[in-house]
Amino acid sequence: MDISDWRKKIDELDEQIVRLISQRAEAAKAIGELKKTAALPVYEPKREQNVFDHVRAANPGPLADAEIQHVYERIIDVMRTLQRRDQ
Repeated sequence: MDISDWRKKIDELDEQIVRLISQRAEAAKAIGELKKTAALPVYEPKREQNVFDHVRAANPGPLADAEIQHVYERIIDVMRTLQRRDQ
């Protein structure tokens, strides 16, 4: 494969990632609504740590565990913002 083939592959993967992030956002919104109804806080550090542990365990590489956790820290931050916005 040449560089244009790899870039096309990346574009296709990005489209899949966007769809998955959107699905995750829908789930986060639903959880946010449940948290609001139950008067639970948006920020749950123990749950976030569980997510980080889970994605590090599922990480096949080539990203290091710390790098995949960094990506998820940002994703979770955005999801938290989404939950707060909807309250």
